[in-house]
Amino acid sequence: MKTTIEKLSPTRIKLNIAVTPEELKPSIDHAYTHIAESVNIPGFRKGKVPPQLIDQRVGREEVLNHAVSDGLDKFYRQAVQDEKIRTLGRPEADIAQLPDVKDFTGDLVVTVEVDVRPDFDLPDYDGLKLEVEPVTVSADDLLTELDALRSRFGTLVTVNRPAKTGDFAQLDLVATIDGEEVDTANNISYEIGSGELIEGIDEALDSLSAGESTNFESTLLGGDKEGEVAQISVTLLAVKERELPEADDDFAQIASQFDTIKELKADLKTQVEKSKSFGQGAEARDQIVDKLVELVDIPVPQALIDDEVNRHLENENRLEDDVHRAEVAESSEKTFRSQILLDAIAEKEEIKVSQDELTQYLIQGAAQYGMEPGEFIKVLDENGQIPAMIGEVARAKALAVVLDKANVVDTKGKKVDVSEFTAIVNSGDDSEFVAAEAPDHSHDGHDHGGARDKHGRTSNNEHYGHDHK
Repeated sequence: MKTTIEKLSPTRIKLNIAVTPEELKPSIDHAYTHIAESVNIPGFRKGKVPPQLIDQRVGREEVLNHAVSDGLDKFYRQAVQDEKIRTLGRPEADIAQLPDVKDFTGDLVVTVEVDVRPDFDLPDYDGLKLEVEPVTVSADDLLTELDALRSRFGTLVTVNRPAKTGDFAQLDLVATIDGEEVDTANNISYEIGSGELIEGIDEALDSLSAGESTNFESTLLGGDKEGEVAQISVTLLAVKERELPEADDDFAQIASQFDTIKELKADLKTQVEKSKSFGQGAEARDQIVDKLVELVDIPVPQALIDDEVNRHLENENRLEDDVHRAEVAESSEKTFRSQILLDAIAEKEEIKVSQDELTQYLIQGAAQYGMEPGEFIKVLDENGQIPAMIGEVARAKALAVVLDKANVVDTKGKKVDVSEFTAIVNSGDDSEFVAAEAPDHSHDGHDHGGARDKHGRTSNNEHYGHDHK
């Protein structure tokens, strides 16, 4: 198979792929076998129809079309692999030349246009200076932490006054649509202002007293009528407030391993400092890509952005919202630039993804979606998304590499410890590795469908698309 490349733009190429009759023959044989299994010819069992009879009954042209359809994706993938092309988005294929239908002699010539990762020079990130806010623990920070601990040991006390944010409301709910009751909830407890119940409930309960009722409209979040707008009747049964224990030595002994409130406060201060130190690392990590992207021009294929924007707006049913379209386009372009940059760093640093790292990432993803890990992995595999997950882990490791090489200080010049964010780089994990070279953006969650040639043949390739986060 011979492939030549024509550069159409910094982000788009045309592949001219010439496939010899010998290379096409396995697809021809497969076409005969597949057609033999699908046709009924008297005197022959399915799958046992000889090629000569298929030529007579079905036609060699149909065999050739079947073979080309079968091989189109394989030839494209082989060309991409042989030429080490980093594809983006979906390819557009065309058949420039077919073999002679009489004897299948002559080359099959396929042309494919596809967006690719642009060439660019990586900026120097060794010793990149990142500046973050210093760690300071104020009296308010300490009080907030202490109050949070006290609230865990608080008790709910019924009060005789209108409800307000922070109170716990005991209530009954009834939902109706067109006068028909569709759902009820009795004697439930809800913290006003927490946002953990149906939309509009906080406003409805505000200033309501025990024994009073009111109505409001809201969208149902579950049940047979999920997503429909209903009239919600809420009756407030009781108003309760959390009574906090005194912050004294007795409380310290109940709530911790310390004997005095002074010791407890000192420990809480240490915890806040650790939390804020972790926040410094997160702040530095978030700065990295923006800083690097500012130092290099990375063009992004417009078609890639347009596809992502349309998909995003279609999911939100906001295709006509031009203002939001511009926002999503800007965000998508920034995301693509960041990912292309991290992919290039992953290549330069020869980053690999171990099986353990991939497994851990998939387990975390399953938890986020509330799915069993096995089920989550099966869905990803069926949709060709495992390579996207490998790419995500590789990018995370690339980010950690840059952070490990960076000079992170606070605004007062104090060195900041970011080891918690770079541990993955220095873990020394030597377990089995999975492919992580040149992560393919096209696997990142959105299948745009296969390449289709002018004859309607489809290359059922998963190399098309991108998931906007």
